[in-house]
Amino acid sequence: MGLPLVYVGLRAWQAGPAGIAAELLRERTLMLLANTVTLAVGVTAGACVIGVAVAWCVERSDLPGRRWWRIAASLPLAMPAFVASYAWSSVDVALQSLGGAIFVLTIVVYPLVYLPVGAALRGIDPAFEDVARSLGKGPWRTFFTVVLPQAWPALGAGALLVLTHMMAEFGALSLLRVQTFTTAIFQSYELQFDSASAALQSAVLMALCLPPAWGEMRLRRRLHVARAGRGSARRPAPAALGRLVAPAVAGFGLLLALSLGVPFAMLAYWLAVGTSAGSDLGELVPSIAGSLGLALPGAAIVVALALPLVFASVRHPGPLSRLADRLPYVVHGLPGIVVALALVFLSIRYARPLYQTALLLFLAYAMLFLPIAQSALRASIELVPPKLEELARGLGRKPFAAFTAVTLPNILPGVGAALALMVLEVMRELTATLMLVPTGVTTLATEVWSHSNDGEFAAAAPFAVLLVLVSALPVYVFTRRSTEVYDLQ
Repeated sequence: MGLPLVYVGLRAWQAGPAGIAAELLRERTLMLLANTVTLAVGVTAGACVIGVAVAWCVERSDLPGRRWWRIAASLPLAMPAFVASYAWSSVDVALQSLGGAIFVLTIVVYPLVYLPVGAALRGIDPAFEDVARSLGKGPWRTFFTVVLPQAWPALGAGALLVLTHMMAEFGALSLLRVQTFTTAIFQSYELQFDSASAALQSAVLMALCLPPAWGEMRLRRRLHVARAGRGSARRPAPAALGRLVAPAVAGFGLLLALSLGVPFAMLAYWLAVGTSAGSDLGELVPSIAGSLGLALPGAAIVVALALPLVFASVRHPGPLSRLADRLPYVVHGLPGIVVALALVFLSIRYARPLYQTALLLFLAYAMLFLPIAQSALRASIELVPPKLEELARGLGRKPFAAFTAVTLPNILPGVGAALALMVLEVMRELTATLMLVPTGVTTLATEVWSHSNDGEFAAAAPFAVLLVLVSALPVYVFTRRSTEVYDLQ
């Protein structure tokens, strides 16, 4: 995780003190800073509001068809941001703006907040709410003073994830014609071959990631939300929506129409009327195989790496564990091209056999996406008290046996959410894959980008549709699995 930081520091220092000061004080740099902060804060705030509202409706209200909505609400995550932006920019050029980017990206990434918050709400013991209601607190006060504080680890981690994700977004912003640090870094590397300038811009991005990462860590440092067992034997009584049922259902329908309906409609339009449709259709099967061949093992590797990081920060807090826990969030704010270049630098100079191998690409995925797995796992791990493992150890079980018998069943929803999120992110990752993918391997994401970049929007449509459909499968499976686990409790 430290490799990209060292690489950025070394390349930036080549500009010298005068060059660093001149670059940071440029009018363009200040404009990029304002756009990046506005985009990240706007999308994060919108995703938090929508994600918490959706999670509460499907988990704690009497919304009709809650089990179906629980799955459907997570499907927008299967829509890659650059595919949604490509579709929405075809609707109206007015969306090719900062406000349009905030709108499009918010309705695409809100599941990054909804999924962990929903998992946390399913695991919260309703006895705490019963006590609050018996003391005279109304539904809203109970939610804000009892329920939401217990879901804070999930909400805080999800918000931090969205924030850093937006700082590193490239494909969607390029198509929506919005200038941020990521697009400027890409232009510096690819068009001007100015690595020192791009490294300085990357350093600013990392600096932007530090305050929210530190603030989220401070806010949850003294928060203890563990519970003994799976909670009450009964489920919490769903809150009655009353006259708000119709507006709630209409709101869910509008949200899915905007996040999935419009992009699919535009893809169907390009498939039907585009003059470039039908070219290179023989590449569909190899592209699907390439996407799955990278996404499935990549997701398993990253989740396996994230588990000890989260356990160390939760069970053994200290300076080293906090550093290991927070560092991935800082690196997550870097564009994929910077991480890829750092790995290319490492492999060519010090580990030549790794160059152009899948292992190098998996290392890039770990550097880019560890926070996604950490966010999904943290909410479940926080709710498992260490005393349960201590009891199992006291009864003679070895550490691994205690983990599989006591801890693992309690964190399965979080593991499922982490795997689903990782498969999705790896499958639609673009910039690092373009630079590090082994020779001869193509993916759906790289095919979409290559065609759309050449103006062949209809030729890109089949790959985009398949990318969305294949990405929707892990979301459906793991969301359905977590629902079944909850139903069995």
